Amino acid sequence: MIKSVLRGFALATAMSAVAFAAAKNPVVGGAAMFDSKNIIENAVNSKDHTTLVAAVKAAGLVGTLEGKGPFTVFAPTNEAFAALPKGTVDTLLKPENKATLTKVLTCHVVAADAMAKTVAKMIKDDGGEHDIKTVGGCVLKAKESMGKITLTDENGGVSHVTIADVKQSNGVIHVVDEVLLPKM
Repeated sequence: MIKSVLRGFALATAMSAVAFAAAKNPVVGGAAMFDSKNIIENAVNSKDHTTLVAAVKAAGLVGTLEGKGPFTVFAPTNEAFAALPKGTVDTLLKPENKATLTKVLTCHVVAADAMAKTVAKMIKDDGGEHDIKTVGGCVLKAKESMGKITLTDENGGVSHVTIADVKQSNGVIHVVDEVLLPKM
């Protein structure tokens, strides 16, 4: 009887530890995100990022985002891509538009591991707005209000970080609700 109770307690403790460990990183697109996996390994499991994954594949950026990093990726959702003018995504995914697609995608990537707390501190230190330079050469204007970070692209489009600090083995993902566009 005591052994049975102890086994039950041990099992409950182990399950609690697993649940606690899994709770460290947010669930994105219905999938657990693991800080032991890289950006691509996690992104392919998110139902909210199938368009982003298809775009990354079409642009030939899979190898880069599987690399050592560190990278910060502002990851637009499927809804963000769907909000672009009709036909934009289909046009960008065509092989002849690979350079443009690559430019758009790399304007969502920073060569650093920037957690939201770090970005918020940079915003505060810069008087309320911080320029973030992306690997695509874009400059995003980061602002913080009531604990939420917004990013303004070079065209004035504003994106909100909806899920912050999704830790990856090679950086961090911040889910955003708009596609950030470079000045073309």
